[in-house]
Amino acid sequence: MVTDGTILPVGGPARRVDDLARAVRELEAERPRWVWADAREVYPLLLAKGVRVARCHDVTLTEGLLLAYEGRYGQPRSAKAAHARLHGLPVPDDRPSMPDTLFAPEPLGAEAVAEVLADQLRRIEALPEPGRFRLLVAAESAGALIAAEMGHDGMPWRRDVHDALLTELLGPRPVHGMRPAKLQALADEVSAAFGHPVNPDSVQQLIKAFKGAGVALKTTRSWELKQLDHPAIAPLLAYKELARLYSFHGWVWADQWVRDGRFRAEYVVAGVVSGRWATDGGGALQIPKVMRRVVVADDGWTLIVADAAQLEPRVLAAMAADGGLARAAGEIDLYSALAKSFGGERANAKIAMLSAMYGGTSGDASKLLAVMRQRFPKAYQFVEDAAKAGEEGRLVRSWLGRTSPPPSEGWKSLVSGPEGSRAIRDRGRFTRNFVVQATAAEWALVLMAVLRGRLSGPARLVFFQHDEIMVHCPLDQAEEVMAAVTESAAEASRLLFGGTPVRFPMEAVAVSCYADAK
Repeated sequence: MVTDGTILPVGGPARRVDDLARAVRELEAERPRWVWADAREVYPLLLAKGVRVARCHDVTLTEGLLLAYEGRYGQPRSAKAAHARLHGLPVPDDRPSMPDTLFAPEPLGAEAVAEVLADQLRRIEALPEPGRFRLLVAAESAGALIAAEMGHDGMPWRRDVHDALLTELLGPRPVHGMRPAKLQALADEVSAAFGHPVNPDSVQQLIKAFKGAGVALKTTRSWELKQLDHPAIAPLLAYKELARLYSFHGWVWADQWVRDGRFRAEYVVAGVVSGRWATDGGGALQIPKVMRRVVVADDGWTLIVADAAQLEPRVLAAMAADGGLARAAGEIDLYSALAKSFGGERANAKIAMLSAMYGGTSGDASKLLAVMRQRFPKAYQFVEDAAKAGEEGRLVRSWLGRTSPPPSEGWKSLVSGPEGSRAIRDRGRFTRNFVVQATAAEWALVLMAVLRGRLSGPARLVFFQHDEIMVHCPLDQAEEVMAAVTESAAEASRLLFGGTPVRFPMEAVAVSCYADAK
């Protein structure tokens, strides 16, 4: 079933949106897989009309996956671009440098979208493992639906609690252009410590002030400041923490992003090269822990919160089929199980595993890596092979086929220069991490797609962050939803890795406030 938004030009008559919503509602009972040039342009309009769909194929997201697989990462991926390539025509940019705000561009017709779809399906079938890639495309497209729905439904956000929290931490809401009272007090302390006015928001003024006090400072990052001994350090660190909260989750932020008691983020599916999501403003993926107190379920409802324990090491165990690591990953706390295998402490086991995945070499990492290599040779070799591929300028792929970007021309020029060794190591660390992180992102995406299909009634997915999900549902659905989360995690593991002995525990809890989940 194909609909591509031909009757949905930007600013088009509302009647046309109503016509589409009516048609989709009537046909949705047959559970078609809708094919959309870009779900971001179509689905929010349907959601606004109360229409939800079960499945779709997002042409734009799929084209991006295919281009990357073919070594053409970064080329225009829109349906129009794909259609132009198919016919040897000039390929339009995904985002014109000067969009025409008066006259919307003509959307691609249904026949043209169907042509692109046929070409994409042909290219997928020609891949060495088309089944895996089909799962990736289905999960990515489901992600487009989930992202739109979470933006539409929103996460419960109590403005009264938010305002009280900000007042507690910062003081009353200031007039425009002024600092909150507690921020201003800290700024005054910083100036007093130097003996003259210093703007704590100005990097240049801070570096100059510290230099005048005989303290050499390269940056004003918190980790560097913490190493210094000066009376301005304590109030400056406190100022930076509160200023960040004020800027990114303060009153102005809430005015923009919180409506009708809901935080409505704009999620970007595969906004990161590894397939992890990003946000187009709103900062949904960087909610400070203190702000979790503001996320409160509606009366008679509850929040079901769950996150996957130590997801990336478990993904590595499953991909590498390392029996020893798989046995350790059969435990709830993988790092404690590793420590028993090492005959050492949990902290050291964690360092060894993270060093293997991320290429760490500082401190005791090198010594612990030797133990990792001996005890879990398949897992170690798996990431070593990915690192070697990156160092040689080759592509690496996730379990389902998401492909790393090729080396840039800048990297190639660095390799032949004095910084060559460092550039090679950096790319090796990137590809070593990519194969694990991208596959972990796929597992989480498949989990959400499966869970979305299992939710019934008014229960809604309202938040997602890397390996953590949140469902808002009536209290009488709590047990049902928690069971659905557990079952969905098991199904995601089966779909990706078959009969792997690796456990992917994802225990859900029901709370009235997000802060109570941790």
